Amino acid sequence: MDKVLAPSDIEAIRARARQKIENGPVTQDYSLDKAEAVAVLNEAIATDIVCVRCYRFHYHMATGIHATTAADQFREHAAQEQELAERIAERIKQLGGKPDLEPANIAEKSHTEYKESTSLTDMMREDLIAARIAIETYRELVRYFGDKDLTSRTMMEEILAKEEEHADDLADLLFTMSPRTGCEA
Repeated sequence: MDKVLAPSDIEAIRARARQKIENGPVTQDYSLDKAEAVAVLNEAIATDIVCVRCYRFHYHMATGIHATTAADQFREHAAQEQELAERIAERIKQLGGKPDLEPANIAEKSHTEYKESTSLTDMMREDLIAARIAIETYRELVRYFGDKDLTSRTMMEEILAKEEEHADDLADLLFTMSPRTGCEA
């Protein structure tokens, strides 16, 4: 079997690895603008944090005959969104950036909105809208990172799958509670 890399290529890789070691996992072949990548990821973390807060509010405010089932979903989704935000924060740090967790900045950068609802159906509908916004956002981020940052792209694909799962859960629950109106597109 032929080697993929020639010995001279391996020596060059070894030499480059010894340069700028303070950059951790970001090597010279990282082709995205790191500051821009961090800014994009900070928008994603803001979006997830706003979703956490909405799900938590809805968890506490859920009432009615289906409240327990819906509240369980809200609590589960809030915990999962928090985990996703933590993953994004870690990636920001790996890229040499700083996660922007300033509350005013989170509200400004989030693609989703914090909406308080009074009825359980409205809570689910608003959470489903937020999940759909996140899905579109993460699809764009998958394209943005493309082949230029495979680690961030893979993370965004995994987060996208989780957001799609959330939307599916909410759509099913909404249809169960309100089969006539369900999820109107």
